[in-house]
Amino acid sequence: MVKESPLTGLKVLELGTLVAAPFATRLLAEFGAEVIKVEAPGTGDPIRNWRIVENGTSLWWYVQSRNKKSITLDLRTEEGQEIVRKLVSRVDVVIENFRPGTLEKWNIGYEQLKKINPRLIMVRISGFGQTGPYRNKPGFGSIGEAMGGLRYITGYPDRPPTRVGISLGDSLAGMYAAMAALMAIYHRDVKGTGVGQVIDVALYEAVFSLMESMVPEYDRKGVIRERTGSVLPGIAPSNTYLCSDGKYVVIGGNGDAIFARLMDAIGRPELKDDERFSSNSKRAEHMEFLDKIIGDWTKQHTLQDVIRILDEAGVPAGPIYSIEDIMQDPQFLEREMIQSFHVDGLGELKLPGIVPKFSETPGVVKWVGPKLGEHNEEVYGEIGLDKETIKKLKEKGII
Repeated sequence: MVKESPLTGLKVLELGTLVAAPFATRLLAEFGAEVIKVEAPGTGDPIRNWRIVENGTSLWWYVQSRNKKSITLDLRTEEGQEIVRKLVSRVDVVIENFRPGTLEKWNIGYEQLKKINPRLIMVRISGFGQTGPYRNKPGFGSIGEAMGGLRYITGYPDRPPTRVGISLGDSLAGMYAAMAALMAIYHRDVKGTGVGQVIDVALYEAVFSLMESMVPEYDRKGVIRERTGSVLPGIAPSNTYLCSDGKYVVIGGNGDAIFARLMDAIGRPELKDDERFSSNSKRAEHMEFLDKIIGDWTKQHTLQDVIRILDEAGVPAGPIYSIEDIMQDPQFLEREMIQSFHVDGLGELKLPGIVPKFSETPGVVKWVGPKLGEHNEEVYGEIGLDKETIKKLKEKGII
């Protein structure tokens, strides 16, 4: 029996491009929300042409826009704006990531739209938020990562700051946006208030929220956390170690009981009773010493043997995977984190599975990223536009 997705019945209008807003709506669409994605006529979302393109479409597109309905609409025109207002009367949530003030300039800002739909929830994602001295500055995820504190602490101390290998700032903002939308829906529908509202998500704040104890540490002690490479400051032992076959393993032996098991596993049982290593704070003072001992041991064994020995000892350890490793790993495969889909013009295409796993209302990929304007007739028909009207709008370049 096919189980119903948890967000079935929720209607979302996406007015966004690239990563942040589309990532938020992707999460909602994977769990059953009807997401209507508005794209510019002719060009569509730029991500359709980002990174590796095959048969005229980016492979990223099929992941980022799965389960969404694509319609084309020129938001800069009065007729296009009127269509948005008709769509808004029928949706629960609007998620957008234009620069602050853009929708207001087009007469489709929250104050205008809530007059049409007082229950409307609008999630606004931008570089610096809807208020403050930086509100009008353009902001990408990379800038959010830089100003939110992440880039400063990423990399090695003797080298310039580096980036994480993905659009982390955008995706973090998107996750907050999706979570916030569901919180607002709970307040509106479950609590029965019937009240819509605006949610303001700033990219730099989404990143900043992950900065652990950095604020109180600086406030009380003047501590500025610096780049430390693969070391976890103040936590020991926890590092990346080279194995005899040239591969790397990450070992987390920082719990007291785990540290004891690790010392047994690497043949240094006398160290588990050494007063210098009796607590994490003491081990942190001797981090380099411990890392050398552990590293000397891993260099004598292949990665596979290191993982086997530490697994048997109950010590957290794992290899550093490339995407090639991930695609072949039995854990990923068993939990359906690699799924195959048929794509017209491509044949079989593997895409990542859905996170998280629900026992009763799991998420599902119903279709991959759609063709540009694929759902025009369906969506516009639902708001009363007949085929002749749709044809005229297309001829005028509005859709």
